Amino acid sequence: MSWIGINAIAQEQKNNMPDLYTAEQSFFDPTLKTKEKVEYKFSAPWRIEAGYAQLSHRTLDTTAVYLHGLRLGATVDMQLPYNFSIQTGALLTLAYGRKNQHWGPANLEDAQAINILQHNIVQLQLNIPVRAYYTIKVWKKMNLFFYAGPQLNFGLTNYDILNAQVAPSTLQWLEQEGISTHPHDRYTSKELYRTNIQMGLGGGLEWDRWRVQAGYDFGLNNLQRTSIVGKQKLHEWGWMVTCSYKL
Repeated sequence: MSWIGINAIAQEQKNNMPDLYTAEQSFFDPTLKTKEKVEYKFSAPWRIEAGYAQLSHRTLDTTAVYLHGLRLGATVDMQLPYNFSIQTGALLTLAYGRKNQHWGPANLEDAQAINILQHNIVQLQLNIPVRAYYTIKVWKKMNLFFYAGPQLNFGLTNYDILNAQVAPSTLQWLEQEGISTHPHDRYTSKELYRTNIQMGLGGGLEWDRWRVQAGYDFGLNNLQRTSIVGKQKLHEWGWMVTCSYKL
C-alpha cells in the first residue's frame, strides 16, 4: 500500500471521530448504549382480590377474641415512577369467632354453678386501604413487592349471639349491671365504635397478572365505647393472606 493510500485511510478515520466537545456520553462510556431507557406511563389497573383474614379483639385484662373469615373486594393500583404505586379500593371482611366469658357466683348458694356467657360473634366490615407499594423485578414476569400504609375499617355489623349458661342469681345480677345476655348488635347497642384505623405492613410475589400477598394490620384507636370493667380499651389487629388478579 502506498503512502498516499495510508494517508487517505488515516484521514478518513480522523474525519469519523466525533468532536470531543459535542460527543454523546455513550462515546466515553460504551456501556450506556446497552442500557434500556424506561419511560414512565401512568396507569391504574384494577384487581379482584379474595382470601383469608384473621381478626383479633384485644383488651388489657382479658384474652383476645379471634375471628376467622373471608375477605373479598376490588382494588386499584395507581402506578408511579421508580417502581412505586399507591393502592386503594374496597374490601369486605366477613368473620366469625367464639369466646366463653366466665362469671363468679352471685351468692354462696350458687358457688358450685358454672356461670358462662358464650359469645358467638359474626362481624362484617368494610376495609378501605391506602398503601404504598414498591416492586422489585426478580425474573421475567416475576416480581417481589412490599407495602406499607394505613387502612380504614368501617363496621357494618358485629352481632353477638349469646348463650347464657348461668345461675338465676348471676343472671339477675348481670341484668342489673346492664350486661346484655341476649343476642344483639354491639354497634347499635353502643358497645363498640364502628370506625377503626389500622397501620399495615406486608409483601408478596407477583407473576404476570396474579399476585399473592400477606400482611399484618395494627389497630391504632380504641373501639370500646361502653366499658364494663373500669376504663377498658379494645383494639382490633389482624393478618391476612389474599390472592388478586389484574383485570
